[in-house]
Amino acid sequence: MADSIESADLVVIGAGWFGLSSAKAYIQIHPTHKILILDSAPSIGGVWCTSRLYPQLKSNNMVGTYENPDFPMDEATWGVKPGSHIPGQVVHDYLSAFAEKFGVLERTRFNCRVESVERAEKEGWKLTTTTEGKEGYLLAKKLIVATGMTSQPFLPDFEGQEEFGRPLFHSKDFLKNQETLETVKRVTVLGGTKSAWDPVYAYATKGVHVDWVIRESGHGPCWMSPPYVTPFKKWLEKLVHTRFLTWMSPCIWGAADGYGTVRSYLHGTAIGRFFVNTFWSILGGDVASLMKYDQHPETAKLKPWMEPLWTGNGLSIMNYPTDFLELVRSGKVKVHIADITRLEQRKVILSSGDVIETDAMLCATGWTHASPVKFVPQILEAELGLPILPSSQAPRIKAESDFLTSRADEEILSKFPRLKNQPPGNKKFKPLPLTGQLVHNEKLSPIDLYRFMVPATEDMVARRDIAFAGHLLTLTTAIAAQIQGLWITAYFDGKIDPFSPSSSSSPEGTKPDITDLAYQTRLHNRFGKWRYPHGWAGQIPDFVFDGLPYVDLLLGDLGLVCRRKGGGWREATEPYGPEDYVGVVEEWIEKVGVE
Repeated sequence: MADSIESADLVVIGAGWFGLSSAKAYIQIHPTHKILILDSAPSIGGVWCTSRLYPQLKSNNMVGTYENPDFPMDEATWGVKPGSHIPGQVVHDYLSAFAEKFGVLERTRFNCRVESVERAEKEGWKLTTTTEGKEGYLLAKKLIVATGMTSQPFLPDFEGQEEFGRPLFHSKDFLKNQETLETVKRVTVLGGTKSAWDPVYAYATKGVHVDWVIRESGHGPCWMSPPYVTPFKKWLEKLVHTRFLTWMSPCIWGAADGYGTVRSYLHGTAIGRFFVNTFWSILGGDVASLMKYDQHPETAKLKPWMEPLWTGNGLSIMNYPTDFLELVRSGKVKVHIADITRLEQRKVILSSGDVIETDAMLCATGWTHASPVKFVPQILEAELGLPILPSSQAPRIKAESDFLTSRADEEILSKFPRLKNQPPGNKKFKPLPLTGQLVHNEKLSPIDLYRFMVPATEDMVARRDIAFAGHLLTLTTAIAAQIQGLWITAYFDGKIDPFSPSSSSSPEGTKPDITDLAYQTRLHNRFGKWRYPHGWAGQIPDFVFDGLPYVDLLLGDLGLVCRRKGGGWREATEPYGPEDYVGVVEEWIEKVGVE
């Protein structure tokens, strides 16, 4: 039977930004290898596949910052004018064309769900798949899991939902329920993230009355920003990729950009921290002022509950063609800061005592960060650095893990004293009620991957046959996808040594061992706990101003140039974009050769 199982040199699970970019890099370097990309969706795109293109969906990024470096999204081809956000259909079409150009599309199998992954008998991995109800098997010498962080929706369980009798669905399934835009008169939207803002706008502009519920026991409304911010009216995506502004963000891997001395001064001295605090105060005050929350009692309810310093990738951009907040001021959207206590027939009962009559309910309640791919046996997930229940760890392993965490906390807080003064959380916070066998994200261990991509265990590093692409959230998506894809291929090929002194923080003159590798991995993954407590708080990598130094870190591992502006004033002040990384895979090929 083993002879009948199909095999491949590389299998990539997921055909979104990171899966496509990883496949592209591998194909460029290994053009003769057999490569397969599997996706459970019917088309290319991940979150931009055809089954998720809900009405009026647009990218947060404006055109020019959301494209692969080697495949520009020019106006003549794609019809998106400079300074515009990209319609969802255009993003999908662009990714499809990108996949076709670089030979990824012809290697992709759609409607193919990976049910489980286990160790193969000799080498690599055995995948059990289902395609249109038919079970199949694959043997992969190398495996890239690129399922991302927005593939498993979290839909709460509400008391009385059996009697609700109206459509109740997650924002992921907005497209499947788009008929509600035409058939309902009143809709309830639950959630305060951008995934709630979008359907609120879509319904309200269709003349549907929206009752928008933001949980009193949750994290509050997300930070929404105009595209241009600060008194100098800088483009937000460019702002976070301007090197001297990235210095204002405490970042444990920040010294990878070569400006460690500047960063140490800014975050390690009282004068430096004064400048840093002033920057964040100006940025937050400017965004809040531009949004004009306080000019109306209803829009005031949408003012974020935390400072922007502590917010991760939940930072979003106003990309609507008309004034969103006017829908709130005019009463077309009613904002409720309250919890849902129960559902009744066509009614939503709130903790405030309000009773909402509604024809449908959309829940923008986030995602679970547990792996959507089932690894067999389950204990393998701990070895891979994936989220698990800490209670399932053996006492010795848990003690070693706790020691690494304690050591990492000490280093983080000694380098960045500002992070000791954590913002107050919501004293009323409580997690949403669970559905089925789901576990609250807060109860799972954080993702623990070296460079946010590969397991940090001796056996896994020796095998070099599995990596996780896109298991992070960042505004640097297009660039990070390209560089991660290249890094993973180099790692598979044995061209990156995690045990080299340049890849570790071990004492000078000593060669790192597996303990050093495990510590550096924990240090980077733990950093989010302190840096972004109002983001994912270290459960998954989640960063904004830290995206550029992360790319620097990976390029440093590859031995490629990270300062790509020519030095001097330009290096510090000119924003980085995809155009600065054109041909980076070719740079690597020129350095090491191609098969």
